[in-house]
Amino acid sequence: MHMARKTAPTTTAEETTDSGLPRDRYSDRELSWLAFNERVLDLASDAERIPLLERAKFLAIFSSNLDEFFMVRVAGLKRRIAAGVAVPTVTGRMPRDLHESILDRTHELVAEQARVFNDDVRPALAAEGIHILTWSGLDEDEKQRMSTLFAERVFPVLTPLAVDPSHPFPYIRGLSINLAVMLRNPMTGVEQFARVKVPSVLPRLVPLGRGRFLPLEEVISRHLDQLFTGMHVLQHTTFRVTRNEDLEVEEDDAENLLFALEKELLRRKVGRPPVRLEVEDDIQADMLDLLMRELDITEHEVFKLPAPLDLTGLFALGDVDRDDLSYPNFLPITHPHLAEVETARPADMFAAIRRRDVLVHHPYDSFATSVQRFIEQAAADPQVLAIKQTLYRTSGDSPIIDALVEAAEAGKQVLAVVEIKARFDEQANIAWARVLERAGVHVVYGMVGLKTHCKLSLVIRDEGDGLRRYAHVGTGNYNPKTARQYEDLGLLTSNPIITDDVARLFNHLSGMTAEKRYRRLLVAPDGIRSGIIEAIESEIAHHAAGRPARIRIKVNSIVDERVIDALYRASAAGVPVDLWVRGICAIKAGVPGLSENIRVRSILGRFLEHSRIFWFENAGTPVVAIGSADLMHRNLDRRVETLVGLSNRAHVAEIDDLFNLAFDPSTVSWQLTGDTWAQVSRDAEGHLLTDMQEELIRRTRDRRK
Repeated sequence: MHMARKTAPTTTAEETTDSGLPRDRYSDRELSWLAFNERVLDLASDAERIPLLERAKFLAIFSSNLDEFFMVRVAGLKRRIAAGVAVPTVTGRMPRDLHESILDRTHELVAEQARVFNDDVRPALAAEGIHILTWSGLDEDEKQRMSTLFAERVFPVLTPLAVDPSHPFPYIRGLSINLAVMLRNPMTGVEQFARVKVPSVLPRLVPLGRGRFLPLEEVISRHLDQLFTGMHVLQHTTFRVTRNEDLEVEEDDAENLLFALEKELLRRKVGRPPVRLEVEDDIQADMLDLLMRELDITEHEVFKLPAPLDLTGLFALGDVDRDDLSYPNFLPITHPHLAEVETARPADMFAAIRRRDVLVHHPYDSFATSVQRFIEQAAADPQVLAIKQTLYRTSGDSPIIDALVEAAEAGKQVLAVVEIKARFDEQANIAWARVLERAGVHVVYGMVGLKTHCKLSLVIRDEGDGLRRYAHVGTGNYNPKTARQYEDLGLLTSNPIITDDVARLFNHLSGMTAEKRYRRLLVAPDGIRSGIIEAIESEIAHHAAGRPARIRIKVNSIVDERVIDALYRASAAGVPVDLWVRGICAIKAGVPGLSENIRVRSILGRFLEHSRIFWFENAGTPVVAIGSADLMHRNLDRRVETLVGLSNRAHVAEIDDLFNLAFDPSTVSWQLTGDTWAQVSRDAEGHLLTDMQEELIRRTRDRRK
């Protein structure tokens, strides 16, 4: 990509007030994230378009998303409040005021989630023969079987903890489900609190057969007399605590990073302050007061919800064998440029990539017969001398890891840049780093102060007449499992300019160079923000000169103020700006005098939209790039990210078609006006609009035919 590569400092709100743009031009990122999770909840309530078991899964995703939001974002906000760091956000809000607004909005959202589950999804499941029961809903045979299960499988793993003068209130592990029990000693009349942790090693929804399930805490609560023999159970309820779970690792040098991270993971298990308390809505006042006092949590941070708590347990319904209640099965196909024409079998990857660059679009194009096969073939090919690979997140049984191990054991030079600070995947990444090291792979743990988030593979092959390099530059992780669920793009190429850029970037990552200039890549933290802003300014100049000008961007999130201000300037100059944003969007769309020419769309569905695409019309010769970077401070300032330019006209046309489909008025989407989102799923006559992902599946099936 031919864009500027100068490093520019992040602009603060105070610095931009002289730009002529209004002070209130940004939406708050935390409230915008909650608006994104509300869109997930919209899917759970959409009975017309979304199959029933998928709606239950979206309820679970909503809960899982909210857990991480509180563990990281809300916890960080509370930490700033506790430390007395009273610095306003870019929207001008003080941390305490923002925290209160987040809690207010979250109370509304979880109440709506509970309504959708109890009034819509749960009854609909029951009508289809899938029952999430309470103890009273069991027949006598089921009650007897559950009593046997408790005695044989549950009771042995429970550890009831009493609170008395010699036993302080126990540490409550974050996100664990617990029973709070109030007991009375019949001999002394003394009342006593006890806590029972619901074991996570057992299924949360206990299958009873015939599509019937019982939450595990129901089994335990009905047998408390066996846990507390000789005591009277006065009351019991379930509760759940969310704690600060974000990492705080001091990086003195990369050699000590692995050790420091392992220590931090141990420290994470204790001493993390609570940020949310979920309780059953019929909890008695004295029990709630005790929990709030012992956990040092405010009433506003308490969420009273109908049982069962923690709807992430609904993920278990994914194992229910009811194809009629799920999305139709979809089998990705081998990209036609990577298949033998006569047999449709996977082709020789290196011969195919030598013929042309290949743009793969997952999950529609198979990951297994493209990116995974590329690495596996490189590992097995005796002509391959070296493989270099970034790993941010990968699956527990990854064939990518297996291929790198195989290559190293065969004597090839293998470099793996393993990002062990990938949030909540740290433990797994440490384990894989150790496996790779033992196999002889050169493992590098990224760069001090930066996360390595770029998605790169490089293969060096001896082809008789010299060495040739092959590369993959992608938008998604090298994870075969998520590649079937995440929408991502990747470029497979032997273009010598791109592969030289990738080789120099790997040398930079392994510590051999201080490289900052590339010909076909933009690389953060030194070049992506400045390159994108220069491209935006070029579009403004093209429009002023009467040449074709347009900006189209697809990202997971857009927060960076300097990029947003540049887009506002483009809109004011008359440049059409289309933003396709899945999650956080701090830009305001369609505001008179600010962003009349900015359209923002969000698309959610069976696949998680994950690719990042940048399109600049460039007077009729579009500059188009894909890569790993979102438009957030962390991506542009604190991560190693890459964007690669696409030069093949067919690839540019494919990206053009994607944007046209996403912004087509006949496509289901959420549309942003100001800072308010609205779902548009029907046309003026009331007919359902086209689901973009289903349309791409249909095109994929037609291509297979």
